[in-house]
Amino acid sequence: MSTYHPAMQKARLADVESDVHGLISKRTAELAGVSVTEVTFGKGARWSNDLKDYAGTDLCELPHVALVTRGALGVRMADGSEEVFAAGDVMLLPPGHDAWSVGDEACTFVEFSRGADYYDG
Repeated sequence: MSTYHPAMQKARLADVESDVHGLISKRTAELAGVSVTEVTFGKGARWSNDLKDYAGTDLCELPHVALVTRGALGVRMADGSEEVFAAGDVMLLPPGHDAWSVGDEACTFVEFSRGADYYDG
């Protein structure tokens, strides 16, 4: 028998409709003060191709704290430094970056954010 504590919260990402921009999709579950977003960069997806126009900035200007659950994500910062994050990696990306799926498969990561630091829409 399980008992429910009133402060516990539960959401299922699979029950949330995806928001799709080109080859990138996201679904967000809202908890009190925290958003949990599953982001998928499809094969060949790149932020600067698929989300740049929507965001209205040359680079992604949002910070990200996430766990990569599938595939790999390449990231290039404004200063030219690059890193690849693969399944099992935890990443912290400061504002001012581009990102793309690496290789022949999609990349999925789960992001945790507080407040309105993700895309509206």
